[in-house]
Order: sequence, then C-alpha cells, then structure tokens
Amino acid sequence: MAIDVKELMAKVGKIRILTNRLIDDQLSGDYHSTFKGQGVEFDEVRPYVAGDDVRSIDWNVTARTGVPFIKRFSEERELTVMFLVDVSGSQAYGSVGRSKAELAAEVSSLLALTAIRNQDKIGLILFSDHIVKYIPPRKGRQSVMRLVREVLAAEDDATGGTDLAGALRFLNGVQKRRAVVFLVSDFLPSARRPDEAADYEKLLRVVARRHDVVCIPVSDPAEAQLPDVGLAELEDPESGELVLVDTSDRAVREQFAAAAQADVEHRDRFFARSGIDNVPVATDRPYIQSIRALFKRRASKR
Repeated sequence: MAIDVKELMAKVGKIRILTNRLIDDQLSGDYHSTFKGQGVEFDEVRPYVAGDDVRSIDWNVTARTGVPFIKRFSEERELTVMFLVDVSGSQAYGSVGRSKAELAAEVSSLLALTAIRNQDKIGLILFSDHIVKYIPPRKGRQSVMRLVREVLAAEDDATGGTDLAGALRFLNGVQKRRAVVFLVSDFLPSARRPDEAADYEKLLRVVARRHDVVCIPVSDPAEAQLPDVGLAELEDPESGELVLVDTSDRAVREQFAAAAQADVEHRDRFFARSGIDNVPVATDRPYIQSIRALFKRRASKR
C-alpha cells in the first residue's frame, strides 16, 4: 500500500504534541533513577577538605605533592536504549479509534523522548516475520521523530506473522554492549506456529540476562471479547485465513473470551517466573500512569 505522506506526517505531529505534553520533570527524574548507567568513572582529583571520606584519598598524588588529594567519581550515565517494535499484520488492528501500531508509536515516542532528555541514545528494530528495519542508536530529538515515523509508516504495509525469536536473535547480533530494551508487541500466539511461544520465551530469558528488558504488551478490547453481531467473517491479519463465526452463540463468545484470557495469563506467568518487567497498555485506555507505576516499582526495588 502506498504511504500517504501528508497523513503520515500529521500523525507524527499529533504524537509529538501528545508525548511532549505528557513528559514532565517527575517522569524524567523517575526514568533517570530507574535506568542506571554502566557504573562509575573517574572524574578528577581535588584537595582534601575536612569531612571528606579518607578512603577516597589518592595516595599517589598526595605523595607527589605533599598535600592530601582525593579522587572524585561520577556516574557513567549514558545509556543505549533499543526499541524492538512489532509491526506484523495484527498490529494494524484497532477497534476504538486508534490501532495497536499507533499506540505502540505513542508509547515508544514517550519513552524515547524521556531517554533523549536524559542524554541517552536510542535505536530501533522493526520486525514482523522478518527484520523490517534497523536504525542504530543515536542521540537527538530527530531520532525520536524518525522512530515514530518509521513505526507508523510500517503500519501501512503491516502483513505477515510475528517472529519474536528472530527479532531477539537480531538484537543480540547488533547490540554487543548492555542496553535498555523496550520490547513492544501484542505477544499474540500464531495459529500457524504453536511452538513460537516456547522459542521466544527461551531467547527472551537469555536476552534479559544480558540487557535490561522491559516488555510492553499492546492490546485492543475486541481481542478479549466478541461482540454479539450475528454471523461474522473474521480474518487472521497475519495469515489471511477467514473464519465464519456465529457471534450470537453465547458459547462461542465465552470460548473466545476464555482462550484470550488464557493467552494473557500464560504471558503474565512467564514474565513473573522470568523476573521480566512489563507494562501492559491498551488502545481503549490512558497509559501514562502505567508507565509511571513501572518506574516507581523499579525505583523501589533499587
């Protein structure tokens, strides 16, 4: 599908205004205290003054000058923040005014702008059943707007399934140093690949030992409940398979809801067992308080 550039830029502008409005000093401060740098690095030596910790004395400089000096260190703050964003066929779906892809772009924009305000670098990996685009980590506000633009542009051509395991393998191949990784996906199981969950769960545990991983499951309310609208032809956006369903049948609706709930519970149990932070977001509700709550939980753990 051809991209309507004017419409795309209008969406980018709308998200930029929205996320700028949501970011404040508290959110930026919570981010800073939540995601730490790689450690400390030497800053300078200065003359000792009463009250300084004697354990900080630099004995080599003190011996040369005959005057006590202490070493000062500062936090090695700069982080690399990678966004792994699912742009498969199911992400183009939305029943309440915005698609899951648009919500993914909004949340990624909010987090990316917060990272940039803290002088961190951001990079992007878009994936479906293959790697759609890779943008190496860079600094600057323009990097954020490009991230949003690429996620939204990918929505217009969103097709195919989801290969979470492939995306994680690609991340490990291109990102050698430790990074903060936001994995944004609907985490929906594929009807064509029932073993997919086991594949990505194993790899995600490996990645979480190497990087600081936060998963952001994106959902839409219609994925949890079928409306009673009689006979309806449903299409799997990833496989294109069509199924005729009698939504007026209460048993059918209950079976659909139970299967959707089971998928969510399996996902959440996996995150809990693996100790992987996650913050679910949905197209029908605000997400800023969920992001704040995540930051506060992580800060309290520290």
